[in-house]
Amino acid sequence: MQIIETILSLVLTLGILVTIHEYGHFWVARRFGVKVLRFSVGFGKPLWSWYDRHGTEFAVAAIPLGGYVKMLDAREGPVSPELVDQAFTSKSPYQRIAIAAAGPAANFIFAIAAYWLLAVVGVTTVAPIVGSVTPGSVAERVGLAPGMELTEVDGHGVSSWRSVNMRLLERAGEHGTVSFAITGGQGQGLLQGELGGWSLSTDTPDPLGEFGIVPNRPAIPPLLGVISAGGRASAAGLQSGDRIIAVDGDPVEDWFGLVEHIRKSPEQSLVLRFEREGAERILNIVPAAKTADDGETIGLIGAGVQVPEWPESSLREISYGPLAAFPVAVEETWADTRLTLVAIKKMLTGLLSPSNLSGPITIALVAEASVSSGFEDFVRFLAYLSVSLGVLNLLPVPVLDGGHILYYTIEAIRRKPVSEQVQAIGLRIGMALILTLMVFALYNDLMRL
Repeated sequence: MQIIETILSLVLTLGILVTIHEYGHFWVARRFGVKVLRFSVGFGKPLWSWYDRHGTEFAVAAIPLGGYVKMLDAREGPVSPELVDQAFTSKSPYQRIAIAAAGPAANFIFAIAAYWLLAVVGVTTVAPIVGSVTPGSVAERVGLAPGMELTEVDGHGVSSWRSVNMRLLERAGEHGTVSFAITGGQGQGLLQGELGGWSLSTDTPDPLGEFGIVPNRPAIPPLLGVISAGGRASAAGLQSGDRIIAVDGDPVEDWFGLVEHIRKSPEQSLVLRFEREGAERILNIVPAAKTADDGETIGLIGAGVQVPEWPESSLREISYGPLAAFPVAVEETWADTRLTLVAIKKMLTGLLSPSNLSGPITIALVAEASVSSGFEDFVRFLAYLSVSLGVLNLLPVPVLDGGHILYYTIEAIRRKPVSEQVQAIGLRIGMALILTLMVFALYNDLMRL
């Protein structure tokens, strides 16, 4: 059942983003008088289609991993004389540039609209309050201390740990000074310190943790939440709501203490003392063994934590009026754009491992999680993915929109099109590059399972 939900979440997510992207191409092409033959969401054989009064076929195809807008094009076959002026190839280079750029533009416009909606509706975020600082870290060198709430990073306002992470990611691998505006804790003001070329790990980058910041969080008691069907916890008789008191006689103070006991005891019998409905009970459990990403064998019992509620003092309600929300939405979209560009740059320079590339499986899992989390998380995920799609499509790689824009720009400057031979070579290079990245991203997906 979960696999079906994940697949449906992927289809929904990609369906929305592909439709938005292709509609950008479609809308501008129609404005310039280009005859659109087909608007397809998905590749392959159409599962459903219909025609509008202009003769355009709208289709939903079997493979939901993209889409396309097919236009009348003299390069693909003879065009009847009465339709020549409606062919894509009859339009000026500037019009073709506009049509090619319209897809990514639609993605950015959608992101702005999504962030505008969230800003108007209002969101609740966890305030970026420092819980602790790692000794010897950049955070300690800067002067951050427990209880401080971060309000700006390098002059940019931050209201959540997500925005702090984004700002820190941009500074990974750099030298120079980083600054934080803070309030609470030991006072308020501006803290500055040297980055010293701090870097991210190659496989699992964690800007906050590697910078030396541990977020403030409420105490998490060892209270069991979701019990996985077929897991060791379920087989032993544990239930949601059980509070673990001790493991092998050692008192358990919080959830992390329980996790530590379980992780270091794969396939070893443990005696759990727990409380259920006011009464203490005892049972034996043998954690299953699993090999972690770093090769270490750890124990798992198939039980999640019952997440406590955040105290009101740690939450911030953020909302704007319709007009004030617009610049906020633009800034959010620009921040996502900058983050995507920085991530590409850092992968190319080795500061971020290519193993972070994600394919359809990871997108499906994140989509399913965001759909399950609620409206706000799903809209935010759609907005970020839409920005990433827009940025990647603008890269000057043949096959992508950016590659077409590059060819049409050269044509506008030279006043003659790029030769078919050069375009054919570029097409092969672009296809090889895209297919390589797709295979690599899919490999990364499989390695994460």
